[in-house]
Amino acid sequence: MEQTYLEIIGTIERLHRQFLEVVKHELDRMGVEDINNIQTLILFNIGRDEVTVGELTARGYYLGSNVSYNLKKMVESGYLEQKRSTHDRRSVRVSASQKGRDLCVQVADMYKRHVERLPEENIGQEDLRTATETLKGLGRFWIEEAREVSAVVPFPKMTA
Repeated sequence: MEQTYLEIIGTIERLHRQFLEVVKHELDRMGVEDINNIQTLILFNIGRDEVTVGELTARGYYLGSNVSYNLKKMVESGYLEQKRSTHDRRSVRVSASQKGRDLCVQVADMYKRHVERLPEENIGQEDLRTATETLKGLGRFWIEEAREVSAVVPFPKMTA
């Protein structure tokens, strides 16, 4: 069990990197040079929503990326529009511009192509459903583990 557990952790890391490579190659194929793969995934996950940095961070999709920096770059490149919240002037909300929505359509098309090709690899809907449930279960387990560990870690003592 231990070896299998370590193998799934390594597989998750590799799959994430491989998927980012797929997105990078897709951007290259389309001739898109003013947005990177991580920014593209952030943009796609924003979709037609209007969100704050905090909301994006809470979704937890952006491992190892600085969400604020990436949003700033996407605003500068014209993929996102930003506006101050009418209720809290300190809060900035972002949404996809027309350029951003157009790229989201292209990413959705990429996903559709992938789905069409999955059966060629003998990957069916039930396989994906099972994998998703297993990975969600691992996610819940890791969240609980993080809570338990943080609950037993004492605060460092303050010295004068």
